[in-house]
Amino acid sequence: MKRLRIRHETGFNYQGEVSASYNEARMLPASADRQFVLHSNLEIRPISSSHTYVDYWGTRVSSFEILTPHKALSLTATSLVEVREQQHSDHAVGWDELAGEVESATAFVEQLTSRRRTDPPEEVVDIARRLAAQAASPCEAALAISTEIGRRIEYMPGATSVTSTAVDAWEAGKGVCQDITHLALGALRSVGIPARYVSGYLHPKPDAAIGETVSGESHAWVEWYCGEWRGFDPTNLIDIGDRHVTVGRGRDYDDVPPLRGVYAGPYSSSLFVRVDITREA
Repeated sequence: MKRLRIRHETGFNYQGEVSASYNEARMLPASADRQFVLHSNLEIRPISSSHTYVDYWGTRVSSFEILTPHKALSLTATSLVEVREQQHSDHAVGWDELAGEVESATAFVEQLTSRRRTDPPEEVVDIARRLAAQAASPCEAALAISTEIGRRIEYMPGATSVTSTAVDAWEAGKGVCQDITHLALGALRSVGIPARYVSGYLHPKPDAAIGETVSGESHAWVEWYCGEWRGFDPTNLIDIGDRHVTVGRGRDYDDVPPLRGVYAGPYSSSLFVRVDITREA
């Protein structure tokens, strides 16, 4: 088990004065089976009234509006989280049994249909079908498919944008965690395995000393259902462990952006992001 302190700063600098803005932030983790939140806080500047709720997908959301003129918007989310390794049970769920479970629950059906972001190229569908046919079970197939997608896409920041799709990343052969996760989701869903997008943080240094602060970033990975929900990080080709902190889940990135909103003011703005992660235990 590790105890991680995460400080995530983000916001916008506007090229002029904004008269009003309306926003949603998804930057604070919640306690779950694998993690326990000891402390979390979101500071918003300019000071604004806000309210917090849990959205349809189970993600904590801070909704706020700023109705006074401002030239910048800044958010600082600070969290202290205890994280454990994820334990996986041995499931021998067959394809027929999985199909029956999927049909019985809306939560599975909603994670089985791809949208524009995750719609897979035909070549990816062919790869997924081949690996599924070779696998002894849906669980084994999901791991093989996610691993193959991770191996095929080179991690390269700047090769894609926040609006890129799975098709864009596949054609480029490069992308970031968001792109690789979108491709894995589309591939898994194409063979009948429910899969969902997970947003959060990954401590980038496995052997970090206690008290050491390192520069991190928001991260994304996939979870699939094959008798139980299992997480896997296709970007780094590793299981979800005590360096991963979950913030949100959804069908794709559009369900879990850290900050989203609209404003009245100048057209141009610049986004800034900084994430610092400290291992405290």
